[in-house]
Amino acid sequence: MKNISWLILALLLLIAACQPRTISVTTSTPVTILDGDQVVSLSTIKIIPKEILAEANITLGANDRLLYLGTSTSLDSALPHAKSYVLTIRRAVALTVVTPDGQQTIQTSALTVGQALFEAGYTLYASDRLDPPAETPITGPLTVTYQPGHEIVITVDGTQMRMRSMAAIVGLALAEAGVPLVGLDYSLPDESAPLPEDGQIRIVRVVESVTLTQRSIPFNTRTELSADVELDHQELVQGGEPGLAIARTRTRSEDGAQVSQESESESIVRPPQDSIMGIGTKIVIRTTTVDGVTFDYYRVLRMYATSYSPCRSLTPSGNCSYGTSSGMPAQKGIVAFQYYWYLLFGFDHLYIPGYGFATVGDVGGSNLTSHYWLDLGYNDDNYVPWAQWITVYFLPPVPANPGYILP
Repeated sequence: MKNISWLILALLLLIAACQPRTISVTTSTPVTILDGDQVVSLSTIKIIPKEILAEANITLGANDRLLYLGTSTSLDSALPHAKSYVLTIRRAVALTVVTPDGQQTIQTSALTVGQALFEAGYTLYASDRLDPPAETPITGPLTVTYQPGHEIVITVDGTQMRMRSMAAIVGLALAEAGVPLVGLDYSLPDESAPLPEDGQIRIVRVVESVTLTQRSIPFNTRTELSADVELDHQELVQGGEPGLAIARTRTRSEDGAQVSQESESESIVRPPQDSIMGIGTKIVIRTTTVDGVTFDYYRVLRMYATSYSPCRSLTPSGNCSYGTSSGMPAQKGIVAFQYYWYLLFGFDHLYIPGYGFATVGDVGGSNLTSHYWLDLGYNDDNYVPWAQWITVYFLPPVPANPGYILP
């Protein structure tokens, strides 16, 4: 029986040892409360801020806040375990906010201006202007000037950029957005205009291209006297070369769409070079033998020959006397040229195959269309009719004006 009693006692002790134990916290913790210039110290077993403040007889206003370790803390949440606590009370002060729409006074216990405005429902952007700045500590009643940036939408290259800006004009707002106007680009409204009320800004990308078109300029052909070319001959002295003109066409596109195209003035980059035919002035004396007669000559022409004698000339009927333009008698050896040829070759000497030596001493043939004509003079008793093309040799001496360009 004695052993059973000891066994029951041991079992009861074991069960008692396994049961949880309730321990009461009876150790006090020092607390220091900073309330403006007032310092309250106490030692308490409470760890909930609301209960600590009640024990210290401190009441918080609706906009006051409690800080622990520099951070706002809930009045209803237990403080973490610590050997001591320092609690700071920030009493709300008046913060007057002046905006373009008017002013508002708020009660705040925020640490900084920016925090106070955020808590009051203001959305702050980097472009907004605050005076004093957002990071300014609040140590007492304060007036803050707040200028919110303008909300703008920039349409460029088919996309839209949304941002806020305090710029006074469109150009500055575009520069802030990193999309300044380049080259011929322009904005709507103009870059010098104030920011539009609706905040809509459009950048128009402008591209101008210039197309060059070549055009060949034909050359002309002209004649010049040339001492290097023999009389009555023509030779190419200078070859012609076409010129080159460049026409410019300017095309303007805005945002990828063509808006205009205009032709600008044509520029001649290479003028044409005329072709020059040289008309011979070079006199060459040659010797030949015709019909057994040897003579020198400086010119040979194919001419149409007719003939006349005194009684067969255009004189009144029965009057066979005939005076030539030179005053020499009309007879064999005297030939007539048209008027302009007579002015060049009057009294010049010729050799005419089948006729012989002759002198230009008369004028005739005014009604003929060809200047290459001569009328062979005869006496009445030796007249021979002519009506054919013949070769005429012009004999030295060479006249001062041999007629480089024959009329």
